[in-house]
Amino acid sequence: MALISKKKQMYPLQENLKRYLESYQRKIDLPITYEDLTRYRDSAPVYDKAGQDTLWATAIYSSSERNEIYRGMVNTYAAHKVKGEVELMQHLITDRIDVCTWGNTLPFRVRIVNTLNENFDYFYVKRMDASRIYGLELEHILSPNCIEFLCDEHTLIEEHISGIPGQRFMKDYVDLDRLDGVRIAKEFVKFNERCLIRLLGDMHAGNFVVSVTPDFDETVYRIRPIDFDQQSYEKRCHIYLPQYFKDNNPIIALGMKWMNPKTVEQYREEERTLMRSRARAEHARLEELLSVMATDTIAPYSHVLQLREELCSYHQDERFMIADSMGQLVNLSLDLLRWR
Repeated sequence: MALISKKKQMYPLQENLKRYLESYQRKIDLPITYEDLTRYRDSAPVYDKAGQDTLWATAIYSSSERNEIYRGMVNTYAAHKVKGEVELMQHLITDRIDVCTWGNTLPFRVRIVNTLNENFDYFYVKRMDASRIYGLELEHILSPNCIEFLCDEHTLIEEHISGIPGQRFMKDYVDLDRLDGVRIAKEFVKFNERCLIRLLGDMHAGNFVVSVTPDFDETVYRIRPIDFDQQSYEKRCHIYLPQYFKDNNPIIALGMKWMNPKTVEQYREEERTLMRSRARAEHARLEELLSVMATDTIAPYSHVLQLREELCSYHQDERFMIADSMGQLVNLSLDLLRWR
């Protein structure tokens, strides 16, 4: 069973990372900050359709601050979705702001409603953490998924990633007769490989969603991470392998049922080939990001020393022993793809 640090250290943006984010229009002056949202006076628990506590609570603001904060959230949504064209968003309102009451980072979830048709969308407001920024950027470049986010010095705005929460998928979907066990097991092998190569940790079922897309004669599954604060932070190699988390066991069981070592290796190589193609397609951007990351501190140095030894042993590659930062370890790990 994988064990992670109980409380992760947060790391600020360094100047090189700020310049990188500005060059790709990720860093702007946000209309409202994380600290503004912490000024709520009370909260009310949010329950799901079955009446279970979701561990989120709706933040209740004083009347003197509510209008300012709610309008600021609409303006933030405009900056996120249409580059600040606020006049296009006059029919939108902030319906509610929820705060997550468990975990270390206490993110806020904002629900925006279109008053013309009652359609709604969510986005998240979080404290700034450099490792999360690297995680988002690596996901955008190396995975099948585009990721949209904005930030300033201290606040991070993330899009909502839709899908069936991993824990719910394990509980309510894995045993269904209509589930294509082979395809979901194959996707998990690919997801497992992506996490290891780009060193994204802590991918237990609570930190990813499963996107299900019906096709004309099959169902397509995609596993998408939704929490990136364990990008290149932990010191143990197995933290970067979702297969070792106990709550992922239902999908592991499907893999054991439907696959053998040859097919597992085939799917791993398929994903490495796709990652290689993505890396080459975004060569300049990825090189720039890795260059910044190599000189940044996003984990205790003791974590770097232990992880490089474990990666060296896992991959049977002595080059990992020359790494002096988490960014250098990611760079060396990606070199295994032979994308340069």
